[in-house]
Order: sequence, then C-alpha cells, then structure tokens
Amino acid sequence: MIDFELYQQVQDFYQDYAMSIDSEQWDKWIDFFVEDCVYKIQSRDNFDNNFPLSALALSSKGMLKDRIYGITETIYHEHYYQTHVVSTPRILKVTENHIESEARYAVFRTKQDGIAEVYNVGRYIDRLVRVDGKLLIESRRCIFDNEMILNSMIYPI
Repeated sequence: MIDFELYQQVQDFYQDYAMSIDSEQWDKWIDFFVEDCVYKIQSRDNFDNNFPLSALALSSKGMLKDRIYGITETIYHEHYYQTHVVSTPRILKVTENHIESEARYAVFRTKQDGIAEVYNVGRYIDRLVRVDGKLLIESRRCIFDNEMILNSMIYPI
C-alpha cells in the first residue's frame, strides 16, 4: 500500500507539470527533468507493438532546452493555447530510488479563432526519481491514442 503523503506528492507533481505547459512557463517545464532524461511522444500502436518510431524523442535535458528554443525563437507557427486535464495518477512501483507511475491525459487546443478542440489524448508512463527531496522525471513516455496528430506537434504534451 502506498502512503498518502507520497501519493499526494505524485498527484501534485502531475498537476504542476501540466500547469507549467499550459501557462507556457518553459523554464519551469524543463526543471521537471533530470539531466540524463528521456522524453518520448509515441503512438499507442507503435508502443503496443514495440516499434521504436516516436513523434518526438528527446534524450537529455539539453535536447529539451533545444526544443523550447525552437518553439520560442525559430519555429514559425500559429500560437495556440493548451489545456491539460490529467487523471489521478496510479503509482505502480516504488523502490528506494524510483517511482513508476502513470496517468491518463487529455490535451485541448484553442487557436486564435477561439475554437477549442481535442488535440491529444493518451497516458503518461513515468519513471520518477527524488533529487534533493524533489520529484523529477527520469523517463516520460506520452503514449497517445489518436490515429494522427492534428497539423503538427509544437508544444510538449
């Protein structure tokens, strides 16, 4: 049985993560990860069939920073807002150093015309580590259920 304090920390972690993206606090988003991290966005079909192809695959905090630099400085795109709705997480395994957890998510996108649409739905599969008392992402796989990605994927999920 998972103790309530740990469960609440993981729950807060997921909500704070979503808020950092929704409020476009990119430096804060990057700080959710350890230096040597993995961040993948992959279709459910590829994940279920153990195919390696991902829509986005970053393998270090430096790569996350490069992605944010691209979003804010070099990629030309129509700005849109994201709103994440994240389920209550499930803690699957706890060891001395790691927490394995997952949560369902739905991301809504609102473009400049003001119309909101379902953009991406799926689940996070995470391996968290505690560093100096703070939970950080060692590995996050965003496994999406959509058959296709609308237009393009600019912002993190």
